[in-house]
Amino acid sequence: MNNPFYIVDVFAIEQYTGNQLAVFTEGNYLSQQQMQAFAKEINFSETTFICPTEQGYKVRIFTPNQELSFAGHPTLGTAYIIREFLLSPQQKSNLNTIHINLQVGSIPVTWETNLQGEEIFWMEQPTPQFGQTVSAETIAKVLNLPVEAIHQDYPIQEISTGNYFLIVPIQNLAALKEIKLNLALYESLMSSLQANGILVFCAETHSKHNDLCVRVFAPLIGVPEDPATGSANGCLAAYLLQNHFWHQDNFQIRVEQGYEMNRPSLLFLKANHNEVKVGGQVEPVAKGNFI
Repeated sequence: MNNPFYIVDVFAIEQYTGNQLAVFTEGNYLSQQQMQAFAKEINFSETTFICPTEQGYKVRIFTPNQELSFAGHPTLGTAYIIREFLLSPQQKSNLNTIHINLQVGSIPVTWETNLQGEEIFWMEQPTPQFGQTVSAETIAKVLNLPVEAIHQDYPIQEISTGNYFLIVPIQNLAALKEIKLNLALYESLMSSLQANGILVFCAETHSKHNDLCVRVFAPLIGVPEDPATGSANGCLAAYLLQNHFWHQDNFQIRVEQGYEMNRPSLLFLKANHNEVKVGGQVEPVAKGNFI
């Protein structure tokens, strides 16, 4: 049988930017082995499979190497596909929230049009959990940077808003561009943590319109570097709030990612002590069938 799928760019600035996502709409007909094989064949950071149930839309997420319990851009991109292609016009007109049922629980996705006329999809992240800290000397060796490049005023800490990421503050964009993972040291560090990857950020940006620049590395789950990572940026938002980075109890900021991969992406972060939200645009790219 045919296995229909769509491709979208999530956290996109325009078409062919952001993070690519393949969404299969008839996951109930596929085995776990088939899902993993399809994800490996497509070889995007993640591929999702929609499995409709009487309780809503169960969604499974796969990297080329393994299944994930939660991920950001797959959640937003899958909600877009459900709204655009699986709902009737009447259902769509009466709806402003879609619940994506993942292993971590039900994630509500909403959408709004901003003052620039851009439609932004938003997802609320699970409650932040704070884990271990790491020394500047250790992380500098992992990133192949001098220890002076690490920002000493803030901790290096793993945080989860669905998946654990190690959040690393560094001094400037020049250092961010120079990162080259030492894979052996990276694997050794990850084995001692709950984190699936590392998010590195600085307050110097490529675009003057943005607030932070980010890179995310997760080679152990099949993603050497990710062009846009909603789950990791949710962790970043919780980290910024916890460490009073913006000196206020709530904020909304623009975060750029993927520039070093020639896949520029834009993520919107909202945070206060009650919730963390991550948002971005979704651009449709293609549709097809696996035979």
